Amino acid sequence: MQYNKEKQLRYDSAYLKMALEWAKLSYCKRKQVGALIVKDKMIISDGYNGAPTGFDNCCEDENEKTHWYVLHAEANAMMKVAKSTHNSNGATLYITLSPCKECSKLILQAGIKRVVFIDIYKDDSGLDFLKEAGIELTQIKNLS
Repeated sequence: MQYNKEKQLRYDSAYLKMALEWAKLSYCKRKQVGALIVKDKMIISDGYNGAPTGFDNCCEDENEKTHWYVLHAEANAMMKVAKSTHNSNGATLYITLSPCKECSKLILQAGIKRVVFIDIYKDDSGLDFLKEAGIELTQIKNLS
Protein backbone atom coordinates (compact mmCIF):
# COMPACT_ATOMS: atom_id res chain seq x y z
CA MET A 1 0.00 0.00 0.00
CA GLN A 2 2.81 2.43 0.86
CA TYR A 3 4.43 1.79 -2.52
CA ASN A 4 1.24 2.85 -4.34
CA LYS A 5 1.10 6.12 -2.37
CA GLU A 6 4.73 6.85 -3.21
CA LYS A 7 4.17 6.02 -6.86
CA GLN A 8 1.05 8.24 -6.97
CA LEU A 9 3.01 11.10 -5.39
CA ARG A 10 5.71 10.71 -8.07
CA TYR A 11 3.10 10.94 -10.84
CA ASP A 12 1.26 13.80 -9.13
CA SER A 13 4.51 15.75 -8.80
CA ALA A 14 5.44 15.10 -12.43
CA TYR A 15 2.07 16.28 -13.73
CA LEU A 16 2.22 19.39 -11.53
CA LYS A 17 5.68 20.19 -12.89
CA MET A 18 4.21 19.93 -16.39
CA ALA A 19 1.37 22.25 -15.36
CA LEU A 20 3.98 24.74 -14.11
CA GLU A 21 5.64 24.65 -17.52
CA TRP A 22 2.27 25.09 -19.23
CA ALA A 23 1.58 28.14 -17.03
CA LYS A 24 4.59 29.86 -18.60
CA LEU A 25 2.62 30.05 -21.88
CA SER A 26 0.14 32.46 -20.29
CA TYR A 27 0.34 36.11 -21.31
CA CYS A 28 -1.03 37.21 -17.94
CA LYS A 29 1.42 39.36 -16.00
CA ARG A 30 -0.09 39.19 -12.51
CA LYS A 31 -0.42 35.42 -12.26
CA GLN A 32 0.33 32.56 -14.63
CA VAL A 33 -1.64 29.38 -14.00
CA GLY A 34 -1.40 26.03 -15.79
CA ALA A 35 -3.69 22.98 -15.76
CA LEU A 36 -3.69 19.41 -17.07
CA ILE A 37 -6.53 16.91 -17.10
CA VAL A 38 -5.41 13.29 -16.84
CA LYS A 39 -7.60 10.23 -17.35
CA ASP A 40 -6.50 6.60 -17.52
CA LYS A 41 -2.83 7.66 -17.21
CA MET A 42 -3.16 9.87 -20.29
CA ILE A 43 -3.18 13.65 -20.56
CA ILE A 44 -6.48 14.43 -22.28
CA SER A 45 -6.34 18.21 -22.03
CA ASP A 46 -4.28 21.20 -20.98
CA GLY A 47 -4.86 24.87 -20.40
CA TYR A 48 -3.49 28.10 -19.05
CA ASN A 49 -5.15 31.34 -18.04
CA GLY A 50 -5.67 33.90 -20.75
CA ALA A 51 -8.00 35.76 -23.08
CA PRO A 52 -10.54 33.83 -25.17
CA THR A 53 -9.79 32.91 -28.77
CA GLY A 54 -9.87 35.96 -31.02
CA PHE A 55 -9.17 38.46 -28.23
CA ASP A 56 -5.96 40.37 -27.67
CA ASN A 57 -3.48 38.38 -25.53
CA CYS A 58 -3.64 41.01 -22.80
CA CYS A 59 -5.02 39.88 -19.45
CA GLU A 60 -4.79 43.07 -17.41
CA ASP A 61 -5.94 46.66 -17.91
CA GLU A 62 -3.77 49.76 -17.41
CA ASN A 63 -4.39 49.51 -13.63
CA GLU A 64 -3.14 45.89 -13.63
CA LYS A 65 -6.65 44.61 -12.89
CA THR A 66 -7.54 41.36 -14.66
CA HIS A 67 -10.10 41.73 -17.43
CA TRP A 68 -13.41 40.06 -16.55
CA TYR A 69 -13.32 37.87 -19.66
CA VAL A 70 -9.98 36.20 -18.93
CA LEU A 71 -10.45 32.43 -18.68
CA HIS A 72 -8.94 30.44 -15.86
CA ALA A 73 -6.55 27.61 -16.74
CA GLU A 74 -8.90 24.84 -15.60
CA ALA A 75 -11.83 26.35 -17.54
CA ASN A 76 -9.67 26.42 -20.69
CA ALA A 77 -8.68 22.79 -20.15
CA MET A 78 -12.29 21.69 -19.60
CA MET A 79 -13.46 23.58 -22.69
CA LYS A 80 -10.79 21.79 -24.74
CA VAL A 81 -12.16 18.45 -23.54
CA ALA A 82 -15.65 19.56 -24.55
CA LYS A 83 -14.39 20.18 -28.09
CA SER A 84 -12.62 16.81 -28.26
CA THR A 85 -13.69 13.17 -28.41
CA HIS A 86 -12.66 12.71 -24.76
CA ASN A 87 -14.62 13.24 -21.58
CA SER A 88 -13.37 14.13 -18.12
CA ASN A 89 -15.62 11.80 -16.16
CA GLY A 90 -13.46 10.27 -13.41
CA ALA A 91 -10.38 12.31 -14.40
CA THR A 92 -7.82 14.14 -12.28
CA LEU A 93 -7.23 17.88 -12.67
CA TYR A 94 -3.67 19.05 -11.99
CA ILE A 95 -3.48 22.80 -11.47
CA THR A 96 -0.87 25.18 -10.16
CA LEU A 97 -3.43 27.27 -8.22
CA SER A 98 -6.54 25.85 -6.54
CA PRO A 99 -9.81 26.55 -8.34
CA CYS A 100 -12.08 29.51 -7.64
CA LYS A 101 -15.71 28.94 -6.71
CA GLU A 102 -16.94 29.44 -10.29
CA CYS A 103 -14.49 26.92 -11.75
CA SER A 104 -15.26 24.50 -8.91
CA LYS A 105 -18.83 24.22 -10.16
CA LEU A 106 -17.52 23.39 -13.63
CA ILE A 107 -15.13 20.78 -12.20
CA LEU A 108 -17.99 19.02 -10.43
CA GLN A 109 -20.22 19.11 -13.51
CA ALA A 110 -17.37 17.84 -15.72
CA GLY A 111 -17.16 14.68 -13.61
CA ILE A 112 -13.62 15.31 -12.39
CA LYS A 113 -13.07 13.22 -9.27
CA ARG A 114 -9.70 14.46 -8.06
CA VAL A 115 -7.96 17.86 -7.95
CA VAL A 116 -4.23 18.14 -7.25
CA PHE A 117 -2.80 21.64 -6.80
CA ILE A 118 0.22 23.55 -5.53
CA ASP A 119 -0.97 26.91 -4.13
CA ILE A 120 -4.30 27.95 -2.65
CA TYR A 121 -6.30 30.67 -4.42
CA LYS A 122 -7.02 33.82 -2.37
CA ASP A 123 -10.66 32.72 -1.94
CA ASP A 124 -10.70 29.09 -0.83
CA SER A 125 -14.49 28.68 -1.00
CA GLY A 126 -14.01 26.69 -4.22
CA LEU A 127 -12.07 24.09 -2.26
CA ASP A 128 -14.79 23.99 0.40
CA PHE A 129 -17.39 23.38 -2.31
CA LEU A 130 -15.38 20.59 -3.93
CA LYS A 131 -14.72 18.93 -0.57
CA GLU A 132 -18.44 19.03 0.23
CA ALA A 133 -19.16 17.52 -3.20
CA GLY A 134 -16.84 14.58 -2.45
CA ILE A 135 -14.04 15.54 -4.83
CA GLU A 136 -10.66 14.31 -3.59
CA LEU A 137 -8.32 17.26 -2.96
CA THR A 138 -4.54 17.01 -2.68
CA GLN A 139 -2.16 19.90 -2.15
CA ILE A 140 1.50 19.33 -2.96
CA LYS A 141 3.62 22.36 -2.03
CA ASN A 142 7.06 20.87 -2.43
CA LEU A 143 7.55 19.14 -5.76
CA SER A 144 10.16 16.42 -5.59
